[in-house]
Parts: sequence; structure tokens; C-alpha cells
Amino acid sequence: MPSMPPFIVAIPARYGSTRLPGKPLREIGGVPMVVRVAQRALQAGAAQVVVATDDSRIAAALSGQGVEVCMTRADHASGSDRLAECAAHYGWADDAIVVNLQGDEPFAPATGICEVALALAEDDAPMATLATPIGDAHELFDPNVVKLVRAANGRALYFSRAPLPWARDAFAASRDVLPSDLPFLRHIGIYAYRAGFLQQYARLARTPLEQAESLEQLRVLECGYAIAVRLTPEPFPPGIDTEADIQRAEGWLGSQS
Repeated sequence: MPSMPPFIVAIPARYGSTRLPGKPLREIGGVPMVVRVAQRALQAGAAQVVVATDDSRIAAALSGQGVEVCMTRADHASGSDRLAECAAHYGWADDAIVVNLQGDEPFAPATGICEVALALAEDDAPMATLATPIGDAHELFDPNVVKLVRAANGRALYFSRAPLPWARDAFAASRDVLPSDLPFLRHIGIYAYRAGFLQQYARLARTPLEQAESLEQLRVLECGYAIAVRLTPEPFPPGIDTEADIQRAEGWLGSQS
């Protein structure tokens, strides 16, 4: 097992979610969601855990949790932009590894957080992310599931909401079963960046593919930068976007006890 490099976990947490207002403070098993996410980052052994937020209520909920809070502007277009402000505030070294753990991933496994940091440390790409195999055709054809294809060197070739890769002959016969000889992969939305690249990324203009697919990682590929991809060592339970997700998370938590 390779030794883990030191890494920072930065958690963007915006109060004004459209689908679930006040989402970071919604409780799961009596604990605010953002606190659960921060606890996962601490369990992963991060050298520093920072929550980047725009709301003092979120900062208050994190008091005494052993993590830092960075108050950021409210007008950021994405979590990555919010983390770029955070990186500038702390003056992180350009080669520091920063893991962007989404604020709606209360059950993210510590092993996955470590794996994305390690993926970046072992590659000279400026960014890394995770994927997991897709198990059935319904998942592949679901536009809410982000698919990716990667090269033989483990770097991303493309991300899409469309089914990728397109198994021409197999899907001409049936779209109900996945051919077993192709690596269908689902993207997991956790990223690691070198802090210097995080600043560069925030200065890049939005790109046509990014806007067409509504996937901000496509800005990186479209501008010619590489993204290293590793398979997650254990599953990431789905993130929280809706009221129904809160109920499902409560049920999942109960099943673990």
C-alpha cells in the first residue's frame, strides 16, 4: 500500500440550494448534513479540513467540530470557484493536494477520499476524480447518471449524460442488456486538484461542451488539461438533492446501525 501524501479536504457548502433550501443544515439522524460531511473528511486523515461557505448559520453549526470555516462570497457559480477563493485565502502552495468533497455527500467513504488524493499524487495531471462500474442498462441510459470513458493510461477522455461508450452492434440488437466486454463507468463527483490549478480553473471561461452537458469538469478537458481517473475502492452512497433523498438517507443510516 503506497503511503498517503498529505492532503487538504475543502467542502463547499452553499445555503441557498434551489431544490432543497438550507440543505447543509438539514439533519440526518439528528446531525446536520455538513457536520457529517466534515466528519468523513476527518476520518480520511486530511491534514486540514475546511468548509467554504457563504452563510454564518453553517459556520455556527460547525463550531467545535475540529474543522476550519472559510467565509466566501455568495455569488460563486460553482463549488470549484468557491474553493479557489478559499485557496487564495489560505495561500496554499501551488502543489498542495486539495480534495473537493461535496457538501451533500454525508456518507462519502474515507477510502474514496484517500483514493482521489492518491490518484492525483501519483499522476502529473492537475486534477483527479473517481468512477465506479455501471451495473445495468437502465443506469447507462439515465441522463442523470454521468458516464465517463478513459484512456489506457487512466485519464479521462470524456464525460457525458449520454450512454458512453456506444456499443453499436450490441445496442442495435437490444438496449436492455449491457455487453460484458466494455467498461461502462459512472462518474463519482469528488475531485482532487493541485491548489495552483484550482486558481487557474476559476479563471477559465465556461465552454460550449460544459454548458451543453451542464458538467463543469468538461471545461477542464475542453481547455486541454488532463483528469486522472481511479475506480473507487468502495461505493459512494448517493448524495442528497431532494426531500426524498433525506428520507432515503435516514433509512440507509438506520440500516447501518
